[in-house]
Amino acid sequence: MPDAQAPRLVLGDPAAPVTLTEYGDLECPYCRSAEPVLRRLVEESDGGVRLVWRHFPLFQVHPHALIAALAAEAAAEQGLFWEMQRLLFAQQDRLTEAGLRAAGERLGLDPAVVAGEGAQRFADLVEADYVTGLGLGVRGTPTLLVQGERYAGPVELPALRAAVAAATPAR
Repeated sequence: MPDAQAPRLVLGDPAAPVTLTEYGDLECPYCRSAEPVLRRLVEESDGGVRLVWRHFPLFQVHPHALIAALAAEAAAEQGLFWEMQRLLFAQQDRLTEAGLRAAGERLGLDPAVVAGEGAQRFADLVEADYVTGLGLGVRGTPTLLVQGERYAGPVELPALRAAVAAATPAR
């Protein structure tokens, strides 16, 4: 089942034959742990895998997840989503508005766009990802889909490589 909305936040070759979609939360420690594994999977795939990020802020348990998602979207507008994602994962204990502004400044972004009222214009993008995730039955993060099918294995390279290989279209 393909994703309902066109991917915006793509790591890797946009034309890769296999799409790995992550519904994630920037305040989630499990998403932080998954990040280097997923990045390596894409980097070592030789253009065979693209990673699509979808926001799924678990605001009930992570009080800063929503504003972190808005900050990441502000960075995405400048082509810096993946850099911001890494910064925010590295400072999960500092996802307050002040921390988000500082992260934005480190990337050369206008801090007034990254946090506070300026970031609110990205709320529709975050909400669209979240609603799409709910429609797919996403309840926690990270939730991974390989070619639109829920991945239930460990977030480890060998298992992910096997899932990608099984999903790779025959040539």
